[in-house]
Amino acid sequence: MSLSKLTPAKGSVRKKTKRLGRGTASGQGTTAGRGMNGQKSRSGSKRRPWFEGGQMPLQRRVPKRGFSNKRFRQEFQVVNIHDLNLIEGVKEINADKLIEFGLIKEPNKPVKILGYGEMTNAISITADAFSETAKEKIEKAGGKALVL
Repeated sequence: MSLSKLTPAKGSVRKKTKRLGRGTASGQGTTAGRGMNGQKSRSGSKRRPWFEGGQMPLQRRVPKRGFSNKRFRQEFQVVNIHDLNLIEGVKEINADKLIEFGLIKEPNKPVKILGYGEMTNAISITADAFSETAKEKIEKAGGKALVL
C-alpha cells in the first residue's frame, strides 16, 4: 500500500452540485439545463405522478358503480387454539388475558378463536366469535366457548 493509492471512504466525499443559471461561461447558464421551451422549462414547474398531460384522469374515466363491502367489513383479531395451549394455569380466558399474554394487541377490536391445533386443557373461553371447529375442539377437551 502506498500513499498515492489512498482514497477516501465511499460516500464520505460529496460531489459538488451544479450551479445553475450563473452565466453562459459556467455551461449551465441561460436555460440552466432545462432545455428550451415547454412546461418543464418554466419556473414553479411541478407535475404530480398521476397527471396525464391534460387527458381525462384515470380516476374520472373509470365508471363508479356497484357495491363494495369494505366499509362494512368487520375485522377480527385471530387467535388459534394451539396458541391458547401455551397459557398455563388459567381456567378462564377473555380479551384481557389474551392481551396480557401477548396474543392480541387491541382491547377494543373483536376477537375470533380459530380451530388450528389441538386443545389439551379444559378452559372456559370468552370471545366475540368462534369457528365451528374451534367450538368442537374446546367442548371436546371439556371447556366452554362463550360468545360475547
